[in-house]
Amino acid sequence: MGIWPVFFDGYRLEKKSEDKAVENFQQIDNKALQEEALKELNSLIGLNKVKEIIRELYALSQLQIRRKKEGLSTDPIVLHMIFKGNPGTGKTTVARILGKLLKSIGVLEKGHVVEVERADLVGEYIGHTAHRVRENVKKALGGILFVDEAYSLARGGEKDFGKEAIDTLVKEMEDNRNKFILILAGYKHEMEYFLSTNPGLHSRFPIQIDFPDYTVDELLQIAEVMVKSRQYKLTESAKKKLMKFLIYDDNSREMGNARLVRNIIERAIRKHAVRVLNKANITKEDLITIDSIDIRED
Repeated sequence: MGIWPVFFDGYRLEKKSEDKAVENFQQIDNKALQEEALKELNSLIGLNKVKEIIRELYALSQLQIRRKKEGLSTDPIVLHMIFKGNPGTGKTTVARILGKLLKSIGVLEKGHVVEVERADLVGEYIGHTAHRVRENVKKALGGILFVDEAYSLARGGEKDFGKEAIDTLVKEMEDNRNKFILILAGYKHEMEYFLSTNPGLHSRFPIQIDFPDYTVDELLQIAEVMVKSRQYKLTESAKKKLMKFLIYDDNSREMGNARLVRNIIERAIRKHAVRVLNKANITKEDLITIDSIDIRED
């Protein structure tokens, strides 16, 4: 009989050792994820105010966890958010970084981002919409549900199923409290009108972040980062021509920001390929140099 306690004690010690090893591995893994996300955040061009708010949310969440471990009082943090800004201003990118950061400290179990729009949520008949919303929330549990052009859910009047989508989202926020984060995103003015049509929504989204349009200088920096990551470079004349395309009317809301830059650069790389391939002798410098002739708007 005396051997059994020793056996079980050994088992418990071994199990405890395994649990500790798993915990250490998770800590290392989360630390790496944290460093990766912070590096991505800091590398973003511009968006200084946005970065500041994300760092505040990250620090507050981390501190609340530590306070709880020490037996100190903690206030529940509601992390559902509104992202307001024009296309290409970094809203989706920041949501992905936020997911990683909150996963790294244990606020989110998985930290993934499920991206949807009206067509993914609104059904064609009664009951269909609620099912679609619940299915997407289910996919987002442990992470972030990112609804782009969320204001479109309020279009169509009382008989439109978009209202049902909003009501179901609100219910899911309550039923799955602290299990996922809902981010509604879209144009600034449209999102403000959207919130005004449903007073109850405003209080459910205490964090509202404005994503400003990039300046022309910032867009040029983004272009240089894009070409460098693909192992190309822009000549000075190419930069000047690109800047001409990026100078726009401040009131224009269809400019596209970083999205426009990406489209121009990708088009330039295609034009560059055709131009270089027609040369008799192709050098390494030819392979990496994008010139002004390659920069075209259409």
